[in-house]
Amino acid sequence: MLFSISTLLTSAAVASAAVLPSSSSTKRDGGSVSVTPHDRYSSSIGVLGCKINTNRVAYWPSSPSCDNICKKVSANGREVYLLHIDQSGGAYDISYDAWNYLATGQGAAENPTQGGGLAATYEDVDMSNCADLLAADDGTLGFSAANSMNTIYGCAAGTWISENYSLYNIATTQCTYGIDEACTLPPADQGNQPICAHQLGIQDVLTTDPVWNIDYGTGKLSLAV
Repeated sequence: MLFSISTLLTSAAVASAAVLPSSSSTKRDGGSVSVTPHDRYSSSIGVLGCKINTNRVAYWPSSPSCDNICKKVSANGREVYLLHIDQSGGAYDISYDAWNYLATGQGAAENPTQGGGLAATYEDVDMSNCADLLAADDGTLGFSAANSMNTIYGCAAGTWISENYSLYNIATTQCTYGIDEACTLPPADQGNQPICAHQLGIQDVLTTDPVWNIDYGTGKLSLAV
């Protein structure tokens, strides 16, 4: 389905406003949780699946923050580092592959299993622990230029996201529409709409940056849409 640019930006603003990350505190959190498997990639703050390792994502009940987005989750003597870039409806979901590894010691594609809540502990850790989950060579976190401005502008100067984001003219977090080109923000006195080589939010079908889900219970790959 194709959308007009105005519709795209309006919808994005509404969606992003509901999950505006907090930049008021850098206090790190932790505790005991029951983690459950999540096999469909999404990001409520506009992080592009083709720019990260989607097998290591935390879908937490709280809104992603501007600083503490790297979570260490431990269970059964094993641990994974996850990017908290999506907000769940209440469950402590994590990527199916990460959950499967904590449960069995093997990846979901290698030995897919099924189950519910897994007793685990988590803690906020330094972003350096999640550096290998970022696909960009410069170590930045890639965002959709058309769908993340409330997040970018909502993070105060000095926070991790404000200092380490990059923008791309890719319209969907599953990287199915748009053009894989970098965008920049204009000077403050010249507006707040990202500047891209092509029209912002362009709806060209994008096939060069597929995002793959690992299907729950089967371990098969399916294209994220």
